[in-house]
Amino acid sequence: MSTGIQAQIDSLKSQLPNDTIARLYDKKIVKSEIKQVSDTLSSKAFKPDPTKAVWMGAIIPGYGQILNKKFWKLPIVYGGFLGCAYAVTWNSGQYQSYKTAYFDILRYASDASFKNIIDKNPGSASFVQILPKGYTLESIGGVDQLTTILQTAQNNARRYRDLSIIVTIGFYALTIVDAYVDAQLYDFDISPGLSMHLQPALMENSYGVNNTLGLQCSLSLK
Repeated sequence: MSTGIQAQIDSLKSQLPNDTIARLYDKKIVKSEIKQVSDTLSSKAFKPDPTKAVWMGAIIPGYGQILNKKFWKLPIVYGGFLGCAYAVTWNSGQYQSYKTAYFDILRYASDASFKNIIDKNPGSASFVQILPKGYTLESIGGVDQLTTILQTAQNNARRYRDLSIIVTIGFYALTIVDAYVDAQLYDFDISPGLSMHLQPALMENSYGVNNTLGLQCSLSLK
């Protein structure tokens, strides 16, 4: 019985090529299999759509970062918008306060009836309410001086308000650009295939000039 089994085993061995095992472990075959697996995984890997990220980020600020799965950027995006909104609101409030006080003091200087009303109750005047604590119309330099101060303050507040709006628009555009760039470079290969080396080098000069010591930079692709 054992003789028959041994004969079958010998027969199977004779049918197999001698280099079967060697070919199974051949490096090229292994590399090919790894590449096929890698290509399969890459085809199924997540890849954001840049166009969708831009449009959705334009409609809903921060949504482009969500589509790109860059959730850690959301606090930066929404924190930036909150800061910009606060700056616009505060500067707009300052501008409206100075504007109201400026027009009131112009009316105070030109309208006698309005001047009589304010003189009876100085605390009700917007240009008096806007004065720093401890200051009065007389201590600030009179109507003409306060008019100049309020005009300058109004112009400055308006400039800061406009600047805040421009910064807000710029930050909004930056979030859209960030979403687009992230989507485009999501699968960008950042492996250390490119290396740079810096080393001192002796630079040869012509025309009889002595050699000089310099710095040599070399780039290599692995």
